[in-house]
Amino acid sequence: MTEPAFLTTTRASYDVVATDAAERWKDELAGQPLDRAVLAVFAELVLAGGGGPVADVGCGTGRVTGHLHGLGLDVFGIDLSPGMLAIARSDHPGLRFDVGSMTALDVPDAALAGVMAYYSTIHVPDDLLPQVFAEFHRVLAPGGHALLAFQVGDEPLHMSEAWGHEIALVFHRRRPEHVSALLAAAGLPVHAHAVRQANAGERTPHAYLLARKAAAGG
Repeated sequence: MTEPAFLTTTRASYDVVATDAAERWKDELAGQPLDRAVLAVFAELVLAGGGGPVADVGCGTGRVTGHLHGLGLDVFGIDLSPGMLAIARSDHPGLRFDVGSMTALDVPDAALAGVMAYYSTIHVPDDLLPQVFAEFHRVLAPGGHALLAFQVGDEPLHMSEAWGHEIALVFHRRRPEHVSALLAAAGLPVHAHAVRQANAGERTPHAYLLARKAAAGG
């Protein structure tokens, strides 16, 4: 079966910029207090529910995977790009990182206490988002939590160059209300959301959605 074209171009693009991206993003969380607060809430919710495995889907170089581990989560990373994952494994040798796609996760049904997509659904075309959210629902255990972060807007951003490298990336900006409706349709109703305005150097506001799969018998 031929994979969707966006997976091929996204993988190739991140492979070529992996080293530059790792250097650029390595300390980014230190200057993002709201992001750290949202990640802390997500970790607390997962732990309060009894804990269990958490997948950082689209983990890139593993910087947020490592942060979640520091918050006490049993977390592992999944990403399309072997180049990004090579850096993740080097920077976080005690953590697990797997090559994979959020469109078809190599994870058993109901195996996870949490799923995080931290600025990673942004490369998924609109018509495939329901499939991705259905995968999140499938792999979450009853009562499991999902966290999404993404840029807010109506028009996608197309990038053909980064750090002197030729790439082909599409960044889909979306409205929180639309994404919330798609999550709810997949069985993951949103119970909390936040939007912050763009920081210096950013083009758009950013949204954070916390969703939850119904508990057993709920």
